[in-house]
Amino acid sequence: MLQAVDLRALENLVARYAELVDDGDFAAVGDLFADGVFLASGGAFRGREAVEGMLRDRTILYGDGTPRTHHVTTNSVIEQGEGPDEATARSYVTVFQALPGLPLQPVAAGRYRDRFTRAGGVWRFAERRFAIRLVGDTSRHLRP
Repeated sequence: MLQAVDLRALENLVARYAELVDDGDFAAVGDLFADGVFLASGGAFRGREAVEGMLRDRTILYGDGTPRTHHVTTNSVIEQGEGPDEATARSYVTVFQALPGLPLQPVAAGRYRDRFTRAGGVWRFAERRFAIRLVGDTSRHLRP
């Protein structure tokens, strides 16, 4: 059974992903998936280099080195996985963006379905499935 310390560590891992993406630190996002896979409409990206490369290839960065986004992750349900060192989560995500000439607005909303594993006492992403459900103007956020 997941303990309170495990739940907090998993919540922090989910929040860390959003923080790093919004900071434009794609190398650190890749580190979160060193032994994991990120699955989205564009395919499966396995491991550090693949996840970092996918973000660099698809995400538009601005003069401050960020995508000028704010990922808000809510409605998270974290549950015990099949083994003591496994867990899952379901979350909503809404991506906001603001730029000069573009007022703050949601540009995408969807769901994350995560699978986590713990090794050496540290929780890591084993898998993240990202499904966009609502799409706004992503023309200044993502490359086609």
